Order: sequence, then C-alpha cells, then structure tokens
Amino acid sequence: MTQTDKNIKKYPAPEHIAIIMDGNGRWARQRGLPRTAGHKAGGEAFRRIANYCRTLGVKYLTVYAFSTENWKRSQEEVSGIMKLLARYLDEALRDMEKNAVAFRFFGDLTRLSPELQKLCREAEERSSRYHEVQVNFCLNYGGRDELVHAAKAFAQEVAEGKRQPEELTEQLLSSYLYSAGVPDPELIIRPSGEKRISNFLLWQCAYSEFVYMNVLWPDFGPEDLDEAIAEYHRRNRRFGGV
Repeated sequence: MTQTDKNIKKYPAPEHIAIIMDGNGRWARQRGLPRTAGHKAGGEAFRRIANYCRTLGVKYLTVYAFSTENWKRSQEEVSGIMKLLARYLDEALRDMEKNAVAFRFFGDLTRLSPELQKLCREAEERSSRYHEVQVNFCLNYGGRDELVHAAKAFAQEVAEGKRQPEELTEQLLSSYLYSAGVPDPELIIRPSGEKRISNFLLWQCAYSEFVYMNVLWPDFGPEDLDEAIAEYHRRNRRFGGV
C-alpha cells in the first residue's frame, strides 16, 4: 500500500464486488505444496475477505469458485476443490444464524454430486430470509454457458406461446440469467497478475470497473481490497457519456 493510500478506508465500498479468485495453484507451487493446499489457503482468503466485505457494508459479493472449464483439471484437484466447497457449506449452514448471510449459486449445478447439490439448495433456502449481505458463488459457471442457458429458456417460452420474440429486451434477457435480481457488479477484482476476464460475468460486466492486482489470491487481504476500492474511486465512470 502506498503512503497516499493509508487512509483509503474513507472511500465507501461499492454495493456489488466480484472477485476472480486466481493464483491458488501458483501459491502452492512456490511453496513446494500440492495444488490442493493452495485451494485450501484460497478458501481461508475467501473467509477473510467475505467477513471484511460485511464490515465495509458490501451488499453483494460474487466469487468465481469453479468454472465450466475447470473440469479439465486433474480428478484429484477437482475432487479436492469439491470437498473444500462441501466443508465450507457445512460450516456455513451450522453458523447461519450467527452470520446472517444469504447464499446464491450461479451456474449449472446438475453436474455436481447429489450431496453437493443438496448442500447448495439447503444453503439457498435456509438463508433466503437474510437481506443485509448476499454471497454469490459461481459454481460450474461460465459466462457463455449462462447466455446459452438464458437464450434456451426464452426460446422455450416462445415455443410454448408464453412469449413473443419481439418482447425480448436487455431487461427481459437479464431475468433469465443465473444472476436475475442481482445488480451488476461495479467493481471486478482479479488477483494473481493475470489480465483477462476468463468467461466471468460476460453480460453483467458491461460497465464494471476492472482492477488487476499482483498478489496471489491466498495472500489477498483486507488491505488489498481497500486498495482496489481506492482505485475504483479514482476512475471516472461515464457509462458511455462525456
């Protein structure tokens, strides 16, 4: 953090922050550890940042937990990630009253194990009464897949006579997305030094501010989030105007 940014907490947090949690594998490799150790450390970073977002007054936190492309990884790594997710959801269900956080899952959950699907559904149902903070997990999620899913849903309603093709607007299409009802993120953060979108929230990021940071996700802390928010406030958001 620079000398200028020592008071960055004065900046109000955006309503919706999205994070591409990147760098777990490299973090583990640098330490001579298996990739699963990096994902475990990344899980702890998520807890740290989720708790900090709540203190900042962030209303929505969306995280890229597992993409549609991540199935290409080794079975050992995929299995390790799924076990970590199941453990986190078990703990979240146990501590739900204390944390009062709503959960949403963006993505096609049908490819997950029946046990993990059940945990996701239970987390959504039991937390639906909380309205102060919502965490959105992008799980088996891809931006292109989401748009295809939405197009198919609209086409099915047209085929059934429930809709007419000319009814389709941006607002209506948004209602078919996994993120229906959730405002678009103002700020998207990608740690790890990589500078690409990786099929994340392709529709929703149309006017998001992107902040790329040279810190691996397991090392990402509150001071890094403060710095990203400060950078967000340095931007001039014109939304196509002048």
